[in-house]
Amino acid sequence: MIPAWRPMTEADLPAVQALADRLHPHHPESPVVLAERLALAPAGCRVLAAGRPLLGYAVSHPWSGTSPPPLDALLGALPARPRAWHVHDIALDPAARGAGHAGAVLRALLAASPLAAATLVAIPGTGPYWARLGFQDVPVADPAALASYGEGARFMARPR
Repeated sequence: MIPAWRPMTEADLPAVQALADRLHPHHPESPVVLAERLALAPAGCRVLAAGRPLLGYAVSHPWSGTSPPPLDALLGALPARPRAWHVHDIALDPAARGAGHAGAVLRALLAASPLAAATLVAIPGTGPYWARLGFQDVPVADPAALASYGEGARFMARPR
């Protein structure tokens, strides 16, 4: 079976959480955070599947454009006037890396967004990858929110 991105469903959340816990042990998030992102912005949540287990996931949503939401924090609601599509996470099982899956889901998410810009947090070591996809370091309005992602995290943005 060829891996393909599809919309995330509530039934996927346990597998998404397991993959997140495995891939991001230093950036843990509560299951309620992922569930809330799916509930608030289902169009921004996808999974990479080729049967079971899942090979990846993407979580994104409209946001302020000036800083990221703090890691492992509930949003409560999306902003009334979002300025950017925030890519909260694109995570791939190591077996699925290098085949263009991250770039493909990013293009699909941004193509569907009505917003003019995209933002994300690059955790240490990932900045050059995101720069190749057009993201640049930008000032952050809430340094504490960025600091919640750990030392060396970078707030980045690009035009859609």
